[in-house]
Amino acid sequence: MKRTEIAELINSDCERDRVLIQGWVRTRRDSKGFFFLELNDGSSLKNLQVVVNSDVPGFESLDAISTGGSVSVVGKLVPSEGKGQTWEVQAAEVTLIGVADENFPLQKKRHSMEFLREIAHLRPRTNLFGAVFRVRSRLSFAIHRFFQEHGFFYVNTPIITSSDCEGAGDLFKVTTLDMDAPPRSEDGFLDFSSDFFSQQTYLTVSGQLEGEAFATSLGKIYTFGPTFRAEDSNTSRHASEFWMVEPEIAFCDLQQDMDWAEDFVKWVVKEILDTCEDDLELFFNFVDKGLKERLQFVVERPFHRVSYTEAVELLLATGKKWEYPVEWGANLQSEHERYLTEEHFKSPVTVYDYPKDIKPFYMRVNDDGKTVAAMDVLVPGIGEIVGGSQREERLDILLENMKKHGISEIDYGWYADLRRYGSVPHSGFGLGFERLLMFVTGMANIRDVIPFARTPGNA
Repeated sequence: MKRTEIAELINSDCERDRVLIQGWVRTRRDSKGFFFLELNDGSSLKNLQVVVNSDVPGFESLDAISTGGSVSVVGKLVPSEGKGQTWEVQAAEVTLIGVADENFPLQKKRHSMEFLREIAHLRPRTNLFGAVFRVRSRLSFAIHRFFQEHGFFYVNTPIITSSDCEGAGDLFKVTTLDMDAPPRSEDGFLDFSSDFFSQQTYLTVSGQLEGEAFATSLGKIYTFGPTFRAEDSNTSRHASEFWMVEPEIAFCDLQQDMDWAEDFVKWVVKEILDTCEDDLELFFNFVDKGLKERLQFVVERPFHRVSYTEAVELLLATGKKWEYPVEWGANLQSEHERYLTEEHFKSPVTVYDYPKDIKPFYMRVNDDGKTVAAMDVLVPGIGEIVGGSQREERLDILLENMKKHGISEIDYGWYADLRRYGSVPHSGFGLGFERLLMFVTGMANIRDVIPFARTPGNA
């Protein structure tokens, strides 16, 4: 007999004479001659009540069923007399599959987030984290749908790379050298010629540069994969391993790049609102009371565009005392970004044309010589959610930028070749998947939207 998922049964439009359900016991309540099980199989936020009467074969041997155990139930789906539920199952057969002893840590009480992070292997069985990871799955699917339906090709860029896209130096090194007795050159430096790849390699911080190679061949591409930063940061917004969404678009300037980024954010947020109603209700009611309004805010309101210079002038004009001082040439901080979206413009905001000295080498230099064609998309509650730019397509200026940033023309010769052979204006952006997931769920800590968080001191 084929198992039926609980998500299907709780939305059934009729009784069913015989169904098989299998899942984990959330609670057990005993009465004289029968007991109730609240069963969840992960397919839905909602549990399905099972009524087990004393005439069920082997009733006396079912005492071992308890919270956390797994069971198989064959029975009849009937209307429920209990409050808050439409259907229940009258059990005909009950089989205990896996016992959970009395030390099962997820009893029916409120657990702290810190405690649940310590049992990351079990926390998906809670209502909150079950909802988080169902939404994560749906959001991933929505991202692929957006790009596939808009003519983009999905490209898998390398996870092991010899390039540092951002130039920040916060990279995890990949090596097979014996660290107890590593080979060294005559000048005392590590000799990577005998390493696996015969050169120093790292875990990628971005698939952008390789993505550009495919955008200038296939037209429109996107990458969606894991990225890594060896940054010793313990904030609620940073992780050492996270996923990035990075489209690259040929024959595309900054204005078109902003169009794509804004349309993308609106589209995926609307998709989650339309398809994850039950799970979102949990976040609306118990995680963040203002979340629903913020999500609708992004979907319904046009994005306001403002240059970095204008944004700085607006922030200075407030006369507010900021935690991080506002000055031209410094990065905008979360407090500045949230002020622009939540208080000043009261809409999502795209900031463009940033100072070139705070941006990477690959961004296109504007005619003023002081700024680059870069942009950030800001949303309420989070601040920056997308960062992107038009890439520098002029070979001479790219080589000059590389020299200023100390980037080897030999090592990045392949990247310069993209400008030597049929160069075109092209643009792209990056979005941290977990940052987007925090936005749509209202979860305040990035550790709580990743199945197994990798952070400093924790793997």
